[in-house]
Amino acid sequence: MIRVSQLKLKPDESEKKLKNMIIHTLKLPADAQIEWKIFKKSLDARHKPDIYYVYSVDVYNVIISGKNIALNDIIEGKITKKQKHKMQIKNASMACINEFDFPAKDVNYSLDSHKRPVIAGFGPAGIFAALKLAEAGLKPIVIERGEPVDERRKTVENFWNTGELDTESNVQFGEGGAGTFSDGKLNTMIKDTSGRIRCMLETFVEFGADPSILYINKPHIGTDVLGNVVSSIRKHIIELGGEIRFNCKITDILTIEKNSYRAISGIKIKNVKNGEEYELACDNLCLAIGHSARDTFEMLEKRNINMTAKSFAVGLRLEHPQSFINYNAYGDSAYKMPAADYKVTYQTEAGRGVYSFCMCPGGYVVNASSEKNMLAVNGMSYSGRNSGNANSAIIVTVTPDDYGNNGALAGMYYQRELEKLAYRYGDGNVPVQLLEDFRQDRISTGFGIVTPNIKGSYSFANLRNVLGTTISDSISEGVKGFAKHIKGFDMEDAVFSGVESRTSSPVRIIRNENCESDIKGLFPCGEGAGYAGGITSAAVDGMKVAERIASEYIKKVTI
Repeated sequence: MIRVSQLKLKPDESEKKLKNMIIHTLKLPADAQIEWKIFKKSLDARHKPDIYYVYSVDVYNVIISGKNIALNDIIEGKITKKQKHKMQIKNASMACINEFDFPAKDVNYSLDSHKRPVIAGFGPAGIFAALKLAEAGLKPIVIERGEPVDERRKTVENFWNTGELDTESNVQFGEGGAGTFSDGKLNTMIKDTSGRIRCMLETFVEFGADPSILYINKPHIGTDVLGNVVSSIRKHIIELGGEIRFNCKITDILTIEKNSYRAISGIKIKNVKNGEEYELACDNLCLAIGHSARDTFEMLEKRNINMTAKSFAVGLRLEHPQSFINYNAYGDSAYKMPAADYKVTYQTEAGRGVYSFCMCPGGYVVNASSEKNMLAVNGMSYSGRNSGNANSAIIVTVTPDDYGNNGALAGMYYQRELEKLAYRYGDGNVPVQLLEDFRQDRISTGFGIVTPNIKGSYSFANLRNVLGTTISDSISEGVKGFAKHIKGFDMEDAVFSGVESRTSSPVRIIRNENCESDIKGLFPCGEGAGYAGGITSAAVDGMKVAERIASEYIKKVTI
């Protein structure tokens, strides 16, 4: 395979032109036939108004005059070294999608009921752990406290329309996890040489996502599409012998003493619809509970599971007109470009980091509460990203020095206090405030050029009363600093809403190099356990943990 990079097209040019550009770059005859596909597509808007899409493509086969041509001969015989460097042409081996050589599903594992692996949680980590274990023939059992995605959508919409919160099935809990009601962003900062990210992307495409996520620089699915993809994966897991028990949550973990260590022996489960309680024996439990399963964290602490508090971030959502963000990114070409995103960071004079997080182009702010009399917000976009507003969390990192060093759950309790204040000052609605009023420490009385796009009711409040002086002043200074990079970012009429408290887990459940906790057979996994942040990293961690669990059923698994 040959990878050809730095092929540029203007936004209004067809990708069909790439074929001729490849032929020209490789010095092939004009009538040559080639087999190729896009490997990567990114946008270069650094020199607007000259804006280009930049492509890398992989060429798999070349036919000249009816004969297949060896690709190495093209590289070595047709192009000089200087030209190769200039054109950025190279041999590129096929990315290995499954380096870990998963056990074949026709292996006889002699699975008794208690030998089937159990997964707690059906968010990105739990979904991909379940999928990989099901593909390996291990017939996992998934315990998910929330509803299947179609029912969950109705429950969430009812909450946004009426304020009637279901504490077990909401924006945080249910099939697909918190990521289902998000932008469906798949970009990540993690490094992955195993091919798991590629495996995740191809899985999403196989079950209904747009194939472009395989190569665009910042892939996203959109909440409207992601739910359908997730339900298709679930059906496949069931076809492979897996089982998903919705409306069920773990209320306790059962252990036994084995020589000098504890081992998991089962779990207690409660059906949240009818109140039925029962026990399920198991030897291996993947704990993919998500960052908001606070009652589960409390149960784990009572059972002396090794956990520690960790740093996370809190802040507010900030909405601007999407047209403003587009113009900043594209200039006069904005009218023909997709909804633009941004990423901004700033360090205050006091040394605190302020930064944007989970930016949602053309998106909505959503009431993402999961506990009574508390209120948290998040951001989401549909696949079209066409709401008219851009929103992003503007957040400040907090550590145990900020929220107290009194135990592993101190950060969680700090989140709760912020959410209680948000609920109180918003009178049960999402509290909102214009940026200038936030600066001036006063309640807003009306909107300017930005009308918020919020799923759920909202009302004016002073958000400084929610966050306190230190965090509020940091955000105010940070937004002013952002305006040095995005002129006008600190516009008076931009709208804050709060509180953004669920950026990541406030807890890390300690595990060893084999992904196992101090309890034999208990595998903390994903964002809730403190080992991921976002859909992609959580899915990757789910696959990784699935490999470790599979190694309990077959002697040799290459990780």
